[in-house]
Amino acid sequence: MHSLIIHMSGSSKRAANVEHLLYTLPDAEVAEAVNGREAVSQDLHPLRKGTLYTPNYPFRLSPGEVGCFLSHRACWQRIVDEGWDYALIVEDDLSLDPGQWQTALALIEAHAGVDNFIRLPAKRRESPVSVIGQEGESKLFLPRMIGLQTVAQVVGRNAAANLLAASTTVDRPVDSFLQMHWIHGQRIHTILPNGVAELTEELGGSTIQKKKRGNKLAREFKRALYRAQVSARPQKA
Repeated sequence: MHSLIIHMSGSSKRAANVEHLLYTLPDAEVAEAVNGREAVSQDLHPLRKGTLYTPNYPFRLSPGEVGCFLSHRACWQRIVDEGWDYALIVEDDLSLDPGQWQTALALIEAHAGVDNFIRLPAKRRESPVSVIGQEGESKLFLPRMIGLQTVAQVVGRNAAANLLAASTTVDRPVDSFLQMHWIHGQRIHTILPNGVAELTEELGGSTIQKKKRGNKLAREFKRALYRAQVSARPQKA
């Protein structure tokens, strides 16, 4: 299995962790992250206010969120162009527990293929609709509601092509887009527990989040309403 580590070369605080991941992950290489500010200023990809799909996304995309989405798209395109059956895509703040990670890898080896998208989230917030496979305590399952964040995932070639076709215009963050299985038509599976954690704060904080301005209560209301609308469209076995 090939591994792609999304990393912006100028991010010195994360360089040591990237070196460790290059040593740890199978057949790993760095995938240069897209600079979101440059992508926005140079119109590198069609963008739209969050009205492209239903439910509407209630917040404006930050340049960091644009860069993150386009970085993942570049990795999906790489999988298609190389003709790989599937590849592991991770972000540069990934941390691994070796024991649980090896169990997760065994599940990936047993079940991954060209049609699969398998999330390896850092947070245990997803509940299964159906269990596909199990290795020790780790389960590969179809989650009712797809979780947020994209620290690690295995993406098959056909799955990558599906997601590329559905994201020719970007109107929300990549993790919010991935939740919309009714739009891109890709079933999203999850492995938990998996040994995955994030070193975001230890490595200098998020590279995509920005300080939010305006009424905090109004933002939380919009967020809760959006999540309720997404939750009303569960994945089904």
